[in-house]
Amino acid sequence: MQEPLNAQSHSGAWIFQAWISFILAISATTVGIIYLPVDNWTKGFMGMGMLFSIGSTFNVAKTTRDLHEAKKFAARIDEARVERLIKEHNPL
Repeated sequence: MQEPLNAQSHSGAWIFQAWISFILAISATTVGIIYLPVDNWTKGFMGMGMLFSIGSTFNVAKTTRDLHEAKKFAARIDEARVERLIKEHNPL
């Protein structure tokens, strides 16, 4: 089966930029938490909050991607059924 025409591939530059921006954001937030003028309990609480937020973000992104992939798969199955019906009922 051929790849759909609307299949997107990410360039190496885009992937690099995505990882760099992620690493910079996490690093800047971590440095900000470390240098906050509060006690260590507060810093620890904020660090745990940041880690839980990162984990939840990955979870939501994966769930969204999985739902999108499932819809694409169902659409391909429906398209294959329609093509088979057209071929079976083609009067020519």
